[in-house]
Amino acid sequence: MKTRTLFLSTLAALSQAGAEPSPALAGHDFFYAGENKTQDMYLVRKGEIVWSWHNPGSRGEISDAVLLSNGSVLFAHQYGVTLIDSAKKVLWNFDAPEGCEIHTAQPIGRDRLFYLLNGPEPKCVVVNVTTGKTEREFPLQVGNPKSTHGQFRHARLTAAGTLLVAHMDGGKVSEYDEHGKELWTTPFPGPWSASRLPSGNTLIASSTLIREVSPDGKTIWECNPADLAGQSIKNFQIATHLPNGNTLLNNWVNSWNDTIDPATAPAQALEITPDKKIVWTLKSWTAPNNLGPATTIQLLDTPSVPEDVHFGEFH
Repeated sequence: MKTRTLFLSTLAALSQAGAEPSPALAGHDFFYAGENKTQDMYLVRKGEIVWSWHNPGSRGEISDAVLLSNGSVLFAHQYGVTLIDSAKKVLWNFDAPEGCEIHTAQPIGRDRLFYLLNGPEPKCVVVNVTTGKTEREFPLQVGNPKSTHGQFRHARLTAAGTLLVAHMDGGKVSEYDEHGKELWTTPFPGPWSASRLPSGNTLIASSTLIREVSPDGKTIWECNPADLAGQSIKNFQIATHLPNGNTLLNNWVNSWNDTIDPATAPAQALEITPDKKIVWTLKSWTAPNNLGPATTIQLLDTPSVPEDVHFGEFH
């Protein structure tokens, strides 16, 4: 309750500061982070940035970030995973061992989380952040144990309490139980993210393709850059199915290889209908609302509890 009160008071203070809403940020409330040369995260409400976090001297990119219902943020930043509260105090942190990376993490209830460790011995790890103890870990197969960076990106728990893993270098998406037993798999070239839909289908994204597949592996729906006329699509990373049936997708720009010109930079996120009509565009590259490249976009239009998930017996 104390954290929640602090979070709300922070938002109130920022709202009273007199910031003008930005048309570029209007349309949805959202939490935002992306792979960039610096670590930056933003909370946007009613067209205003009401909270931000910056680590300009950081080593590593933010590949995954989740805003919890109490205002805390869990984020994976390549060389570690960190939990901070709304006042930016570190509540828990784990540094990846030498030669390893962490690109995805998700809370499990109030006291636990899981992360995937990229490295010579890749694995899934469940940690109790209250006690600091590792409560479960199991190995995961990868395409190349010697190529740490390309092994995994996004993983997410399902409503059934299983784990969907995007095996980027393995060319597949696989579902596991809490002991590491593979329950389901489907081939997919270079998957970056995967999530289980209420229908039982699975939404998968790679840099050039978003596809919904049925449990038997059949293509139900897909979207590629050519479907989005007039948009400069650089890289899809995470695609999210919305309650209204639309799909939210990010369009990540590689700031290491590309020069980002605010005048010509592409949209950072798009909301599209099932027939691929664009109904919302996020394009905000100029100060004071430069959000930077997009990886994670968590819509906040309705209250939710992202930590209200389970992984087998872990709640």
